[in-house]
Amino acid sequence: MCANCGCSDHDAVTVTALADGHARPAEMPAQHMHDHDHDHDHDNHAHGDHDHAHPHAHNHNRPHHEHEHGHAHQHGTLIALEQEVLARNSQLAERNRGWFEGRNILALNLVSSPGAGKTTLLERTIRDLHDEPVISVIEGDQATFNDAERIGGTGCKVVQINTGAGCHLDADMLARGLKQLAPPLDSVVMIENVGNLVCPALFDLGERAKVVILSVTEGDDKPVKYPHMFRASRLMILNKIDLLPHVSFDVERCIDYARRINPDIEVLQLSATTGEGMNDWYVWLRRQVAVDHVAEATP
Repeated sequence: MCANCGCSDHDAVTVTALADGHARPAEMPAQHMHDHDHDHDHDNHAHGDHDHAHPHAHNHNRPHHEHEHGHAHQHGTLIALEQEVLARNSQLAERNRGWFEGRNILALNLVSSPGAGKTTLLERTIRDLHDEPVISVIEGDQATFNDAERIGGTGCKVVQINTGAGCHLDADMLARGLKQLAPPLDSVVMIENVGNLVCPALFDLGERAKVVILSVTEGDDKPVKYPHMFRASRLMILNKIDLLPHVSFDVERCIDYARRINPDIEVLQLSATTGEGMNDWYVWLRRQVAVDHVAEATP
């Protein structure tokens, strides 16, 4: 899991409001600050037992099970760290969820592999709907403002979150992005996550639903290769269907794989480039907005 890949390094995260183009370093989370306030060497504290038990020139005549014990202890520590990271994220995600509910804001988390067409889908959606409903966007990428500038070109409010080494957005990053975005009441927030079908599946942001975008230029076996993502998603959008005559992609097989993983997943087929099938997406989106309005009106 990503506890090992550097994505917990919030020091490298920046939150940028494209209205003024000023990059704001993300605030260090309270738990992160606490961990580094100690005077001792944090690295030695985390790994010292293993290093002392097995120096580089360790005795190769030592029974094998003793050496394995050190690695098992380290593996157990990593699992505990992963559980702690996910538990803290879930707590922050619930705060975000309450924030959205209190403002009657529909939040959707758009996830996909890089290049599946998330940004193109958002651009066309924003232009076609003409602020009915009003849409604001959080853009997540490791680097650059490229996608945020594309979204900003539609006239939409957008904030870019650059994660540095991070391979996904988390609930804390989103909370800080929302402060800059300040979406209006009774609106929609689209969260374009970092292109990745692994870690974003595990991190709840407080969204109403995950929407996974899969392009037909990818393999039709993606749902069974990345089951956690398709199990976590409410809707699968098959994008770039205009390219079907030119690629080897079995639509029915892909949908069957997705429903083996998640029998309740909804499926739409469209092309964000040509506009084919986009009305089905707009109907689905407006239906989610209507659910929010009904919930708000219910005493």
